[in-house]
Amino acid sequence: MDLFEKIAANRGPLGVHSHYAHGYFAFPKLEGEIKPRMIFRGKEVLTWSLNNYLGLANHPEVRKADADGAAEYGMALPMGARMMSGNSNLHEQLESELAEFVMKPDCMLLNFGYQGVVSIIDAMVNRHDVIVYDAESHACIIDGVRLHAGKRFVYVHNDMASLEKQLQRAERIIAETGGAILVITEGVFGMSGNQGDLRGVIALKEKYQFRLFVDDAHGFGTQGATGAGTGEEQGVQDGIDLYFSTFAKSMASIGAFVAGPENVIEYLRYNMRSQIFAKSLPMPLVVGALKRLELLRTQPELKENLWTIVRALQSGLREKGFNLGTTTSCVTPVLLTGQISDAAQITFDLRENHGIFCSIVVYPVVPKGVIMLRLIPTASHSLDDVAVTIKAFEAVQEKLSKGLYSKAEVPAGLQD
Repeated sequence: MDLFEKIAANRGPLGVHSHYAHGYFAFPKLEGEIKPRMIFRGKEVLTWSLNNYLGLANHPEVRKADADGAAEYGMALPMGARMMSGNSNLHEQLESELAEFVMKPDCMLLNFGYQGVVSIIDAMVNRHDVIVYDAESHACIIDGVRLHAGKRFVYVHNDMASLEKQLQRAERIIAETGGAILVITEGVFGMSGNQGDLRGVIALKEKYQFRLFVDDAHGFGTQGATGAGTGEEQGVQDGIDLYFSTFAKSMASIGAFVAGPENVIEYLRYNMRSQIFAKSLPMPLVVGALKRLELLRTQPELKENLWTIVRALQSGLREKGFNLGTTTSCVTPVLLTGQISDAAQITFDLRENHGIFCSIVVYPVVPKGVIMLRLIPTASHSLDDVAVTIKAFEAVQEKLSKGLYSKAEVPAGLQD
């Protein structure tokens, strides 16, 4: 079969719906300033789907730093891969400040979060090593694990007995191969919102020899007394061997970093192929990241404002009887009972009739019969925004319980 013919015959689980989903349910266009209320298809909507946790995207100091950085350096500088010709004092300054902030000896900047995780895994292990990872790990971890030529074992989400069983299997294998064990989990899981049991994982170091790599994309800036992340929140930051976060969440930018022991970070600098063979992070992004990190350190009210909204939203929804699952973070999943066919109508109702824009998640990300409305609160939201949203969700729940969405069809204008 011709390769392109094969693709035409199998569009993938999401692609099969592209004829009506594109531009509305998938690849929607939110326009205007990044703030709680934006424009979607010509109408103002209250937006709960932007990972702008601390509201830094349009912070005046951030906007000025971004503009000044672009004006002074342009987007081309530094021209080249970091190892060859793309290094600068500002890149090294940002690495030093990030390392200090997350309480690690050293740090390495990365161009992207997703790519960064995949590349860290690829560089850290070889075919003699064993990876043990949480079942609900983000797609970037899954893709990184798939590249691994050695054995890999998955443990039941946050189940320490399951992890211990897999560690025992891993130890038997490395006894023969002479390899090592890497355990991978997340600080905050982006769908459920619950925290990885970092305390439980680290406690197992007393019985087993392994290193721990934590993707804390949703925890950095939002968790812990200083915002240093989920390890700080749980009092086990020292037990995390490699700490990773992206700039795409609390920092409201592009890029990422990994922090850990100096010798390991030095190893990654010289062995991470995605960084060795890619252009360095552009100077305006570095300048902007320095300003964002400064605000994380010096304006604790940003995180305090975020958690005021989080507590109001989550407690308000729970008081109305909504199931928020096991979240212990800012991520707010609202779990409804319904079919996939209901999800499109719920999305349309929320956006067109209530002016609420949020992400809707269905099977296979969640079990069959479950519809997840995923809300991302930010420091920029207001308590009035919370009240409006809870009222809209009550109306949706009432329609869903009466089966009204099942009787409706996808609006004709979205079927083309």
